[in-house]
Amino acid sequence: MWSRFSRTQKILSTSFIVGGSAYYYYNQPRRPPYPILRPHTVYAEQGAHQTSTWRSPSRQTELDKLKSTPEYDLLIIGGGATGSGIALDASARGLNVALVERDDFGSGTSSRSTKLVHGGVRYLQKAITELDYEQYKLVVEALHERKIFIENAPFLANELPIMLPVYQWWQLPYFWIGCKLYDLFAGKEALESSYFLTKSKALEAFPMLKDDQLVGAIVYYDGQQNDARMNVTLALTAAEHGATISNHCEVVELLKDKHGHIKGAKVKDNMTGDLLTVRAKGVINATGPFTDGVRKMDNTELKNIVAPSSGVHIVLPDYYSPRNMGLLDPATSDGRVIFFLPWEGNTLAGTTDSPTNVTANPVPKEDEIEWILQEVAHYLSPDVQVRRSDVLAAWSGIRPLVRDPHAIRTESLVRNHLISISQNKLLTIAGGKWTTYRAMAEEAVDAAIKEYDLKPKNKCQTEYIKVIGGDTYSKTMFIGLIQHFGMDTQVAQHLANSYGSRSWLLANIDDPTNIHFPTYGKRLSPNYPYIESEVRYAVREEYACTAVDVLARRTRLAFLNAEAALEALPKIIALMAEELNWDNARQEKEFIQATNFLYTMGLSKTPASKKNADK
Repeated sequence: MWSRFSRTQKILSTSFIVGGSAYYYYNQPRRPPYPILRPHTVYAEQGAHQTSTWRSPSRQTELDKLKSTPEYDLLIIGGGATGSGIALDASARGLNVALVERDDFGSGTSSRSTKLVHGGVRYLQKAITELDYEQYKLVVEALHERKIFIENAPFLANELPIMLPVYQWWQLPYFWIGCKLYDLFAGKEALESSYFLTKSKALEAFPMLKDDQLVGAIVYYDGQQNDARMNVTLALTAAEHGATISNHCEVVELLKDKHGHIKGAKVKDNMTGDLLTVRAKGVINATGPFTDGVRKMDNTELKNIVAPSSGVHIVLPDYYSPRNMGLLDPATSDGRVIFFLPWEGNTLAGTTDSPTNVTANPVPKEDEIEWILQEVAHYLSPDVQVRRSDVLAAWSGIRPLVRDPHAIRTESLVRNHLISISQNKLLTIAGGKWTTYRAMAEEAVDAAIKEYDLKPKNKCQTEYIKVIGGDTYSKTMFIGLIQHFGMDTQVAQHLANSYGSRSWLLANIDDPTNIHFPTYGKRLSPNYPYIESEVRYAVREEYACTAVDVLARRTRLAFLNAEAALEALPKIIALMAEELNWDNARQEKEFIQATNFLYTMGLSKTPASKKNADK
């Protein structure tokens, strides 16, 4: 590619890269030496560890607050990454905030991502090859936010080395320079430096890799996260800062004053059918793929701005990849990019990118699953037979690409995210990606403060606020859990990496195994570290209202293994029935709804266990 540039293009490219990187490196804001502590947070000793003793208000308490509060500063519609991030930002500034979500926190796109926290290597390529300064700014912003994300959620996000296998000699300098520029653009907020691996070292790091014609590999670093757990934790952190949060509450009507300006909403509690009136000085629409549905509650004549795109992912057994190394295929058969990543003990592969319709639980198409398998097989050793039967789970997420309604060419998609304010004062934020949720939230709250003349007590704080459970987390915390409660190592590591310091609060819920060791933590599924006390904790502290809430977003079992989730379902329903006093009819309803949900997650109509029995 570089050889095809003219001399002038080479000079301009070099000047653009060096000058832009130097400017960003010396002008980026510096993080303070100490994190900002939450007000009103009390810490108690638990063995040799500290854990926050803040307890989540009950869901009924939150509903009562929605009913009794005369007027909020902001009502946020949508409990995904963006909406939860806005709730945290606004409440940390001292604003009185309510957040309502039709389904569950993270139930849409935010739990169906590629699980990466990244700057975007594709944007980097465009920035260089097209001399596009806007793409360059996108990469720089995302790399800045990547570092903040990992630091503020240390137990939910981590650094991950990702390999770029090289099969032609000329690609080595191309990929090496690209990855070094990726490091350079991050400035002082760079993760580990990228590096070159010889063929033998590449195969040692990634033994499943096809060695035929392999020249070597370049390894660069990005971040990885547990997206649904992160989303739930963001919502809880917002609640800790004073926000009122309510899942399974659907906006059915927007309320307007005599001037036609939106000043709240009528909200339906989908668990009981009760209607609530919630008034606010301003309303923010942060509903992702469902953005246009809320916009048309404001004005039915508005044109759609969301161009939904389906991204399918599949989950394969752990032997498909190393435990601590991902792989990027930068040039698939049709030009798309595929990631092949270790995640939660299994292997995640995806994603596709194709137009789709907006639905609550999109179903992955079989041809897209097969395409991913074919691309995976292209990079793996012939010794690894890539089989359709190895797919443990498959899901589709809807990415809400957006058009600017005020642009001259409304068919053009915006590069990042969009904030618009309607004539009736509905503030809509759409687009963007997980990595930049915090920056998007900050921008949205800034716009809301200006538009609705709000009076915050503080400036934006979220660059320095650790999510709940992160303040006293350490990578060796799991050892204390083993020693104090008698957990096995896998369970203790899972709890520490899912709940942070809150794992001590969870572990105080009785869950004896009635065996010599481990003495604590009965597993919901024998091959996964999820335990029964997590179900009770999810109900008591994390607003889990349905079996799907637990299967998909408090644990990740539905995303990791659909059949294992189905097998664990009766136990989960029984535990939730004890906590929530469900009768037999409600338990049967939960089983049917959860099973139907698992069909959208790749569950076969004929489970594998029955297939084997029939044989």
